[in-house]
Amino acid sequence: MPAPPPGVTLPQVEPVISDKEFNSAIPALDARDDPELDKPLESIEAFERKLAGQQSSAKPEEGQSAPLGSAALSDEDATEEIGDAPVRDSELTTPLPPIDQFEVAPVQFAQDAPADDKEVEVAYRVDIEGLDAADKEADIDIASEFRALSALEKGDGKAANAAMVRARLNEDSQLLQTILASEGWYSPEVRTRLVPARDDKNKALTAVLSVTPGKRYVFSDIVVKADPTEPANLIASNLGLKIGEPIVADRVQGAEAQVAVALPENGYPFAQVGDRDILLDQDSGEGVYTLPVTVGPRGRFDGFVTDGNLAFGVDHVGVLARFKRGELYDSRKVDDLRKALVATNLFRAVSVEPVKGGQAVGDGTEYVTLDVHQEAGPPRTVAGSLGYAAGEGLTAEATWTHRNMFPPEGALIGHAIAGTQQQGAGVTFRRSNAGKRDRTFEMTAEAFHNAYDAYSAYTGRLAARISRDSTPIWQKRHTYAYGMELLATAETDYDAASGDRKRRTYYIAGVNGQVGFDTTNDLLNPTEGYRLTALVQPETTVNRGFNPYVRARLDASTYYSVNDSLVLAGRVRLGTIQGAGLFDIAPSRRLYAGGGGSVRGYSYQGLGEQAPDGKPVGGRSLNEASFEARYRFGNYGVVGFVDAGQAYRETMPQFSDLRYGVGIGGRFYTNFGPVRLDVATPLGRKPGESRINIYVSIGQAF
Repeated sequence: MPAPPPGVTLPQVEPVISDKEFNSAIPALDARDDPELDKPLESIEAFERKLAGQQSSAKPEEGQSAPLGSAALSDEDATEEIGDAPVRDSELTTPLPPIDQFEVAPVQFAQDAPADDKEVEVAYRVDIEGLDAADKEADIDIASEFRALSALEKGDGKAANAAMVRARLNEDSQLLQTILASEGWYSPEVRTRLVPARDDKNKALTAVLSVTPGKRYVFSDIVVKADPTEPANLIASNLGLKIGEPIVADRVQGAEAQVAVALPENGYPFAQVGDRDILLDQDSGEGVYTLPVTVGPRGRFDGFVTDGNLAFGVDHVGVLARFKRGELYDSRKVDDLRKALVATNLFRAVSVEPVKGGQAVGDGTEYVTLDVHQEAGPPRTVAGSLGYAAGEGLTAEATWTHRNMFPPEGALIGHAIAGTQQQGAGVTFRRSNAGKRDRTFEMTAEAFHNAYDAYSAYTGRLAARISRDSTPIWQKRHTYAYGMELLATAETDYDAASGDRKRRTYYIAGVNGQVGFDTTNDLLNPTEGYRLTALVQPETTVNRGFNPYVRARLDASTYYSVNDSLVLAGRVRLGTIQGAGLFDIAPSRRLYAGGGGSVRGYSYQGLGEQAPDGKPVGGRSLNEASFEARYRFGNYGVVGFVDAGQAYRETMPQFSDLRYGVGIGGRFYTNFGPVRLDVATPLGRKPGESRINIYVSIGQAF
């Protein structure tokens, strides 16, 4: 008992029991008086057995349930034990599982079942008010732009509840303000409200956006902060913004982008356009536009440096460039060099960046060095193709190319062809950009066997060629090629004396020249423009003396787009051989008509004069023409075509006895050109000519 606070005296209380009486009532704890005190404690099992026995001996009163372990339990329950005593639950005797295997079953909370299983939906429609005047002034259709981006429109007139409609309405309010600001209305008021349905027939809510555009801001002044340029109006003439015109975001961004492009194109490789500032006056509805521009030094091209994993050295970089040292810097020429490097197909990655040289030229400019960083890619390529054409059969071709075996750009190409009517193999050395941009030098050695209806030939060929050709990256308007070739060929030809075909050996030497003019818009799939190509091949047969002749051919084609889907295309081909008799010319060097690249509907080389054995003998002239209507839908297309042509014994085309083929084709357009399948039939079919001819190849027919 705690002591009382200081100064407080508690009253005296007499004890209920005196100490003497209390001590006498407590029994003495001495083992001599009570032997039970020295006995060990009984076990828990023994205590439980004794307790169970006491409970089982007790009889419940009327209306009271029997105690645990009493005879009132069922026999089955009585056999359950805790230790040696019967209990109700045998699980009490099961050992506890290890702690790492103990699992707690999650508590399941009862939930109120929904009153209706059907999801409640709210229908709504969108109404925009007050936008007509702004729509007429703006450069874009504001309402259409809004609907294309609107959250309400994307919801398709349905929402889970009215709160969701309200959230979409608020989001669209911000969207509408942003669109208006992009067109010069910087302080519009957009009020929103949800209007409930007016009748039971139309239960949709109406989400209303009420717009008050306010003033449309215009430029009151245009300020460019930049050092002087040459010419002086270089920035102003390219900025394209005028005082008094509306402040439209797209116009501003486009004008700034034009300045960023124009400066490097006119000698300023390090120019930078800074962040604009537009100061708006809400009272007048005007804005002062300020643009900082860092012009940097005006530069002229110097030399090149290159680093990285090199495909070739710095000297060849200079061959690819279309500019010389001392020319005014022009970023377009730098971009052209970058494309030329990519077109070599030798790089995994390549970049061209200007670097300040610091050397003054003396006219207010300084030299700029171009840093070319190279990351050479895998130089080897394996490719293959399959094709089929009536008269040529099935062909499979494979090529192996090492594009840079002899740097710079010295490629070694191995090719082989296996088909039902032609087999062969060869090797080609090709040096691209050979001492000059876009010039190619090529040497080829090959051997092949052709087994056509017109002839069967075993041929060995050596050829060399220098050319300037178009590529998918640079389609050139003017092209040329010239070269020479040597052939040794053993070919079958019809022998009028014996009435049979005999094999003769021809040794042929010749030169060739070709020029082309191309205004089309695509190399593999043109839709506009025209092409002209002229080929001249003076050559001679030298196995029985010197027997010269000249082969010549002229090709012309044109293309016209009716609309985005339909293209009309036509072509004409004329050919002649001058200076030798028909049978003095090797069969493989004669002119033939018919086939997938000629007159479809007929087999390969199937037109022209026929020998008594029913096989073509070729001619010394030919004329061909084709017309196609090409309809494209997505990556697919359908082509209807009519072809006409004939080969003649005479040296000049006769334009008589023309044969016609008509058909339909399918096109599948890929990133490397269209894959075509043409099915054609001859008109006025003669005995021995197939009713249907099929051609499968890559690229358009012309």
